[in-house]
Amino acid sequence: MQDGEDSEDLSLGDVFTEPPRPPTPPPTFATCTRNAFPDLKIRLVGSHPLWAHHLWNAALAFASYIDSNPEIARNRCVLELGAGGGLPGLVAAQNGAKKVVLTDYPEAVLIDNLEFNARQNLSPDEQDHVETQGYIWGHAVDNIMRALPKDASTGFHLIILSDLIFNHSQHDALLKSCDMCLTSRSASDDASIAPCVLVFYSHHRPHLADRDLDFFRKAQGDSNAQISGLLDPHIDGLFSDGLMLHSPCSRKIQAKRKFVLQCMVGG
Repeated sequence: MQDGEDSEDLSLGDVFTEPPRPPTPPPTFATCTRNAFPDLKIRLVGSHPLWAHHLWNAALAFASYIDSNPEIARNRCVLELGAGGGLPGLVAAQNGAKKVVLTDYPEAVLIDNLEFNARQNLSPDEQDHVETQGYIWGHAVDNIMRALPKDASTGFHLIILSDLIFNHSQHDALLKSCDMCLTSRSASDDASIAPCVLVFYSHHRPHLADRDLDFFRKAQGDSNAQISGLLDPHIDGLFSDGLMLHSPCSRKIQAKRKFVLQCMVGG
């Protein structure tokens, strides 16, 4: 073949062609209906490999629980890990939290969405008490701790884990972050409300339910946490007005350290 002759273009772009990628789905909205407060309209990213494009049942149950028990948030510092749309943390802010830090994987689309939901659903005064941050579980928490008010610099009173424990490979990282961020109980604290990690979850893969529950076994064994069951609701009645009327779990374990880990099946 001589230069200048017509020849086929054998570039790799022609040999290994890719079909055009579909456009990213647009954001969607989900509504959390409430009794004591206006409904919250939560924007969710259109699609994401970290499952932030759904408003999971556990988040709705969490919101209902905080509304029914506002003392767990009022005048307290609250951290939400893996916040997704941020619903439980926003509800904590509306129930008078002193500070709420909403975190998720440090990707702009996720953090921008959390900021949008805070702006759209909270009053200016409530927004002043809320901060969003990107954070990878198990990593240093310096930036998170710097968000605390000066009079609460030792840590958070409440850490929210909403539908995270199905991610089995991250159990250790989650517990490490909780251990670094949760405050120790002081003599001035409300005696009825210990600093705690509050966990609402669903068994998304029922055949792996026991692996979900490894989280609590690790917390008890590695972190010496007290495991206190809040509710064991019947799934059909989970979102009824009588949410808090379900029988409490019977398991109580002697407290050994500073934090109480409380759990509920989110349906």
